[in-house]
Amino acid sequence: MNRPAEAVRPAQPPAAPPTDAPGHGGAPTGAARPGPLGRLGVWSTRHFKAVLVGWLIVVIGLGAFAPKVTTALSGAGWQADGSQSVQVRELAERHFAGNASSAIQIVVAADHPVTDPAVQQVITQAGDLAAADPRISTVIAPQPGATISPDSRTAVLLAGAKASPDDMVRAADDLKEPLAALATDGVSVHATGASVLWSDFNKANHDAMMKSEFMSWPVTLAILVLAFGSLVAAGLPLLLTMAGLAASAGSLVLISHLFPVSVWAMNFAMMFALALGIDYALFLVVRYRAARRTDRTGRTDRAEHGDRADRGAVRAVAETMDTAGKAVLLSGATVLVSLSAVMLVPSPAFRSMAGGIMLAVLFVLAATLTLLPAVLGKLGHRIDALALPWAKSAAPASPRFAAWGERLWKHPLRYGALALAALIALAAPVIGLRTAMPSIAVLPEDASARAGYTAVQQAFGPGAPGTLQILTPTDRAADVAAQVTATPGIAAAMPAQPAADGSGWSMIQAVPIVDPSSPDLSHTVHTLRAELPDDAMVGGAAVENLDLQHLLTEKTPLVIGVVMALGFLLLLAALRAPLIAALGTAASLLSTGAAFGVARLVFQDGHGAGLLGFTPQGFLDGWAPVFFFAMIFAIAMDYTVFLLASAKEHYERTGDPRAAMTGALAHSGRVVFAAAGVMVAVFFTFALSGPLPPKEMGIVLGTAVLLDAALVRLVLLPVLLRLTGHAAWHTPRRLDRVLPRITFSHD
Repeated sequence: MNRPAEAVRPAQPPAAPPTDAPGHGGAPTGAARPGPLGRLGVWSTRHFKAVLVGWLIVVIGLGAFAPKVTTALSGAGWQADGSQSVQVRELAERHFAGNASSAIQIVVAADHPVTDPAVQQVITQAGDLAAADPRISTVIAPQPGATISPDSRTAVLLAGAKASPDDMVRAADDLKEPLAALATDGVSVHATGASVLWSDFNKANHDAMMKSEFMSWPVTLAILVLAFGSLVAAGLPLLLTMAGLAASAGSLVLISHLFPVSVWAMNFAMMFALALGIDYALFLVVRYRAARRTDRTGRTDRAEHGDRADRGAVRAVAETMDTAGKAVLLSGATVLVSLSAVMLVPSPAFRSMAGGIMLAVLFVLAATLTLLPAVLGKLGHRIDALALPWAKSAAPASPRFAAWGERLWKHPLRYGALALAALIALAAPVIGLRTAMPSIAVLPEDASARAGYTAVQQAFGPGAPGTLQILTPTDRAADVAAQVTATPGIAAAMPAQPAADGSGWSMIQAVPIVDPSSPDLSHTVHTLRAELPDDAMVGGAAVENLDLQHLLTEKTPLVIGVVMALGFLLLLAALRAPLIAALGTAASLLSTGAAFGVARLVFQDGHGAGLLGFTPQGFLDGWAPVFFFAMIFAIAMDYTVFLLASAKEHYERTGDPRAAMTGALAHSGRVVFAAAGVMVAVFFTFALSGPLPPKEMGIVLGTAVLLDAALVRLVLLPVLLRLTGHAAWHTPRRLDRVLPRITFSHD
């Protein structure tokens, strides 16, 4: 059924002149002069000690700061810079003794009145403990009719913010456990409020992600051993990952001294360093082993000793870097470009998370292009040491994926239509997707912020944890207070309190009718902002979430457009083929849409919630579309680059679209399949973590990678190559004059 072998075998270029021929000084024996990446690989191989010492200095020097990463990084930053709610918080910090959204609320709940001496003693101790912290401005005692509940069994102390929101999260880290320890029989003490919420939220998610990382390592190692067939080769991706993680973690600590960096930046950097380190090492090691087996003239390289063995290793490294190295460099550039678009969202948390991932990618990429070729050249034939039985006879090309390529070539519409239908069906639910900032339900029930939140709701009403803060000029305060009280959706409003420093501002605190996570709160805030005087501003912790959600919704189309445009331009520059660059970019939308369609079914509608162990919120967390899209697109383009670079290499050698498509699958299909297997294993372990956000990330990213590798890169994209034929690789004359001349074959 398959066509003859000689029809698919890439044409071999003529043997290169010896290295001592004119113009070939410094090139490996028996090979054409390497390109820039090939020369970098040769240099790294011949200067192994210098490269190793350089990386040891980087890893040890920066890694020394890595243990401080969880304490040095920022816990806050989830805000829309320049929004009205952020302005309210900043004014409240300056003019109202820190009574801002970042203040810490201390909830004392008792089974008897708070006027009881025993309860009063606990309240006093809690106030003294908070006041002793230098990040607390002043502690406001419970006030009857305001912060003492109608049944007199719950009292709230307000510990004002004297530091930045990031430092207030750190203050919450330090205070919440000592405060809880003040509890006695019949009296509970819980710290709550936005700062405590982010403290608990970050800790729960960090613990879950660390647990998932440890769970994923054995699975990852097993997949790597199966993919490489050698214990030595399987260890190389871990070398890259460890180097990238240590260097990026230390760098983030140093950068945090210049500006706040979200602790989530390290969490995502860990994940991407592992995933991309494995991807890149897989692609290079597989190509290196193939180059070791066959020299440029097609003869099997049997020399394994002495100088000839060294020349063989250098030649293989040069060929690997000139082919697979280019694909890795392009893939890394695509990942960096995709994540850089997140910088368009003016929110410190998002920008620092994207920056943290980009930093990890840069270190992994640098290690892949220098440290890995140096180690490969040093290992030589020992790359196959401790090989498993089936790996000793493994060929550079996979017969199974070659046969799959032939099947797709003969029946493109049959398989292409099935893959397209499946992706569209899975993507269809995305039409009804709803997003919002996470509710208190994402925290464990025993978390301090959630326990205090629940106690406040039970004592003061469902909207009390989301109290609005309205700032207005003092001369209009009475009229504004009356208008706020009469606004639908407001349960009660306290009298306006003028600023003690004579700034001319007054604050009105209003309690909404609904829970802070209710969609109805957005309508209430919108009504207030539309009807109150222009110089009145509405803020509060819940409103900061609403403003951030509005910002994300507004910026998502821009981020998606920029990511796709930059991804297309990179593919165009590398492949010099506008048609396949456009099709490869557009195909990434299919797996992304399908992943979000599945996310809607699971996290919004609750299908499988019992199996995964969570309570659905009725929406997907608000950062998912913009941030997860950039991450998914980066990973999808990673596989696109690997496959299309291999196809371009075969097309450059043969000029045959069939050889390009089937050869790409034969040589790269196994790599894409194995790399996707590792990523899916890594991401799906996050779905087993406790809190909801890691589950969302694991399901969305894992589903996207699974669908992208199985249906897009190994079915739909090869089918598009089959249907477009020579046109896929055509370079219009005008573009030919302006595009860089990048080749993927080793000439």
